[in-house]
Amino acid sequence: MYLVAGHLLLGVYYLIPVSPAGTTGQTVRVALYCTISASAAIATFAGVKRNRPQWRRPWVFLALSQVVYAIADLTFYASHYIFDHKDYPSYADIFYLGHYPLMVAGVILLIRRRTPGLDLPSLLDAAVLAVVAGMASWLYVIGPQARLTSPVLAKIASLGFPMMDLALFVVALRLIFGAGPRPRAFVLLTCNLLGILTADTIYVLQRLDGSYHAGNFLDAIWLSANLCMGAAALHPTMARLVDRAHVKDVGLSRGRIIALCSAALAAPVLMLVHDVGQSSQDVLVIAGGSALLSLLIIARLAGLVADQRKLAITDSLTGLHTRRFFEAQLPLEISRARRSDGSVAVFIIDVDRFKSINDNYGHPAGDDVLMEVAARLRAASRSGEVLARYGGEEFALLVPDAGPGRLSVIANRLRERVAEKPIPVNAGNDDIPLSVTVSVGSASFPTHGDGPDDIVVIADRALYAAKAAGRNRIAVGPEPLPAVDPDTDGAMAEFLCQVADRVDGWLHRYDHSRSVSRWAGVAAGEFGLDAPTIRITQLAGRLHDIGKVIIPEVVLTKPGALSEEEWRLLRQHPDFGYRLARMVPGFAGVAHVIRQQHERYDGAGYPDGLRGADIRSEARILSVCVAWAAMRSNRPHQTALDENRARRELWAGRGEQFDPDVVDMFLDLHAQGSIGMLRPSGLSIQEAGFPADFRPQ
Repeated sequence: MYLVAGHLLLGVYYLIPVSPAGTTGQTVRVALYCTISASAAIATFAGVKRNRPQWRRPWVFLALSQVVYAIADLTFYASHYIFDHKDYPSYADIFYLGHYPLMVAGVILLIRRRTPGLDLPSLLDAAVLAVVAGMASWLYVIGPQARLTSPVLAKIASLGFPMMDLALFVVALRLIFGAGPRPRAFVLLTCNLLGILTADTIYVLQRLDGSYHAGNFLDAIWLSANLCMGAAALHPTMARLVDRAHVKDVGLSRGRIIALCSAALAAPVLMLVHDVGQSSQDVLVIAGGSALLSLLIIARLAGLVADQRKLAITDSLTGLHTRRFFEAQLPLEISRARRSDGSVAVFIIDVDRFKSINDNYGHPAGDDVLMEVAARLRAASRSGEVLARYGGEEFALLVPDAGPGRLSVIANRLRERVAEKPIPVNAGNDDIPLSVTVSVGSASFPTHGDGPDDIVVIADRALYAAKAAGRNRIAVGPEPLPAVDPDTDGAMAEFLCQVADRVDGWLHRYDHSRSVSRWAGVAAGEFGLDAPTIRITQLAGRLHDIGKVIIPEVVLTKPGALSEEEWRLLRQHPDFGYRLARMVPGFAGVAHVIRQQHERYDGAGYPDGLRGADIRSEARILSVCVAWAAMRSNRPHQTALDENRARRELWAGRGEQFDPDVVDMFLDLHAQGSIGMLRPSGLSIQEAGFPADFRPQ
């Protein structure tokens, strides 16, 4: 209503005839103009009072700037129309120039309130465009004004307006590019800033060529901009403009890319369209601006690369490193410790009874707990240690040069820091303090294991022992694996077997996973692995395809070739399977084998690009068994190969896709008849690798 009423009055302003012989029309026009201009100041104060933003100071500065602007308009138009004083500069110009600092201050306060921290990417983007605007302003506005032989006061005023406009343009860009909510009040405020800048720039250009006269179309732009300011303050969403942004915008949107590319081309374009031969100062300005533009764009791109690297290794919720980063660092630290006869410790920390927190208080409360636990673990860790979010409510800490004697001390420090005081979580309108504890399992190289997977498996087994002992406990080193509880853990394992059978039903007419489990067990025994490792190999074979249950069935059963996006999705199934298998206590080793089943001996596999002996021996065996089963069965996009063709394919993959020793052994077993046909009959519970006393519910 305010916008409509204001623009109706603006239309009336232009319809009023101005008689050369009298001043009645002029007086009415002045009254209308000043009324519209002053209404913006009144509307801004009214909006602050009505909408009650949490932080009023930016809006107070903006309202005061409108008051000064209204005084300037009254002074200018009264002296120009009524008293016929047309000198330049006039007293009105003092007020016009005076409103800029108040507006700039208001916008800066708004930016600082909305945006967390410095927000360097947005600052650089705004600076790039500001440099372009500065060059153009110098060439077409400031430079010509500076070279005029005009009175000192006129030159000061003529230079002051474009300089102030440039300052306002910089903060306006920073506001537009910055993070934070963008409701309708934000759009209206942006229209005000851009409208003032546009009208002021045209005004200075008209002053230069002598074409300006009061009452031309510029009045419509100025008054529309003022109306947008009043409407922004009156709109109910104005209170949200001072809300803090939760995250920084570190990406490059299509609009930003276009703006930055245009800015990069601005300098050569200005060189082409402007006759720089008339002034060496212009050449210096363009050259300096071009150099500054290059530096700013390089800084922006460097910052973007750094941000993307950080995002790739940072968990978005807790700010800790990701599991992938942790698993990449662990082999490096072990290699370094092996060269220097040092040690490396791994701690796996799990939040006790976290599921009940989500169930009783909701997932936002669970997120609050995870963020606070992460903060306390970070405070308890030290420089040089790698702290990561390892799973849903699981964290991992890598500590270089920590021998077995320090494991209990460090683990207790982590446990005690988390439990030292309750964690407040928001439940409805109240903050509820929750007593949160963690259990910690730890292991060290070389005391407890010789490789990354061994250390993680032993630390995971220790964690399970700590939780089985009553939670809020620590455990160090290899603990005996507790018997499977038929009421809980056995049911979880049996559920995963049912998932494997479900996937088999989608993809095969055979007992695919049971056959792979059987062959993997035979091959692991022939390879000389011990009984526990054979059991892990069999279980991984039985469950190797469970991650495919998350992939849409239409992708798994698609008869034609898969698209690149479909392949990308399908290649995630080892990681999905890894996450599902880790749900079963004591299945960490099985989970790692499932994850590594599609790693290649030459390092070209996925998901982690491991090569050679870095791949677990169980996974190297499983890889051959899975490939054999795939080649010997009919699949949606491939018919089964005969035995001779399948043997040739395995042989061709020796040393590239497969471990050559495993291929040789597998082909020998096949020749001996130890690797049978795919068959529909399943394995017994004991053949599948579960304990003899396992009884699924």
